[in-house]
Amino acid sequence: MDLHLKDKVVVVTGAAGIKGSIGETIVQALANEGAIPVIICRNDRGFAYEKELQTKGVDALFVKTDVTKPEQIEAAVKVIADKYGRIDALINNVGVNDGVGLEASVDDFVQSLKLNLISYFATTKYCLPYLKKSKGNLLNIGSKVGMTGQGGTSGYAASKGGVLGLTREWAVDLIKEGIRVNALIIAESWTPAYDTWIKTLENGEEKLKSIVKKIPLENRMTTPQEIADACLFTISDRASHTTGQYIFIDGGYVHLDRALLTE
Repeated sequence: MDLHLKDKVVVVTGAAGIKGSIGETIVQALANEGAIPVIICRNDRGFAYEKELQTKGVDALFVKTDVTKPEQIEAAVKVIADKYGRIDALINNVGVNDGVGLEASVDDFVQSLKLNLISYFATTKYCLPYLKKSKGNLLNIGSKVGMTGQGGTSGYAASKGGVLGLTREWAVDLIKEGIRVNALIIAESWTPAYDTWIKTLENGEEKLKSIVKKIPLENRMTTPQEIADACLFTISDRASHTTGQYIFIDGGYVHLDRALLTE
């Protein structure tokens, strides 16, 4: 199926993670569809990804940006607009499950909100004039933590809950502009960061097996490629009448009957 993404300028925040991370996988998928991926991220890996894509003949751009600083986001969007003159879609992907719980300081909590929630508002705000011109659309990457809780991560949970609220709010706000707004919600996905976390645990292998057993569909984790594929479909005009939705790519982890897990 042709997703009609060729030459579309798609901004992806937090997309300079390790190879195989969700953001980086989304960028590669966009490139494969002929889109123009634009990475906004604070990690210098973005320069290497930009060069790698350009070497393959892909028009791509990296703008180094600390998304906890709104003025840097505003400046990054100006760079994008000056180069391309438009933005066709925004994928708010940045996020770190930083473990800022009730024992953390208020300053730590606020910093978590800046990264995981306020950056979504700021990036959307500064991209919005261009999305209005292109009749583009917006996709927020969410987490099951915003719906189910997890324990020990108040900042991330509050942020991801806020992302869900903003998704519906913006879908209402932007209906009149013809701009669709949706959220993709992830549960357990096998990423480099997840692998790193498992390796920090004394009983990591046992913990991993326990988690995987609780994923109803095929007892396996969601792959970053599956998430990327869902992202691309959702921002494409193939999903042209879908807005205000929470789309779960989680193998049934959040919603299906727990009886499925009984051996």
